[in-house]
Amino acid sequence: MTDLHRAKKKYLSFIMILSAVLLLSACGQNGSSTSASGGTASVNPAPQFALKDLNGSEVKLADFKGEKVYVKYWASWCSICLAGMDELNTLAGQDNDYKVISIVAPNFKGEKSEADFKKWFEGLGEENTTVLLDQDGKYAQQFGVRAYPTSFYIDSAGNLAKTVPGHNTNDVIATNFNDIP
Repeated sequence: MTDLHRAKKKYLSFIMILSAVLLLSACGQNGSSTSASGGTASVNPAPQFALKDLNGSEVKLADFKGEKVYVKYWASWCSICLAGMDELNTLAGQDNDYKVISIVAPNFKGEKSEADFKKWFEGLGEENTTVLLDQDGKYAQQFGVRAYPTSFYIDSAGNLAKTVPGHNTNDVIATNFNDIP
């Protein structure tokens, strides 16, 4: 093997490793500063979204005034997101002291178009999960979504109480809400 071939092989290996790292970081946690429980604390008002669900009905954050809300941003191409869908569906079907909403952003950061997403999602059988469509990621940008999945905890006053990148189990979600008014 010539020196040129060895150099090309090393370069290709480097590119493959770099690509894998970038792909995994897109679905996993980012390097932002976090609290001991894995999230960043905030007292800023949450973005006041008004989005359509998969049936075309409008859902506004203002509809949940006085209630805590768990918002999960996710993507259909994210393996970590998909691995947690059954757990999210279970959580959404339970009677909790907070509402559970998931948001997908069609045509943003590699997500399918709205029509393709709806068709794809129908096959999952997640009957409890509310999915809102954030066209072109308008609110994802306001929330500061950097990776999928990302969880947002909104307190009963409508403030963004906590942001946690990466997957949150149902037990972690419940524990986080115990600390939020």
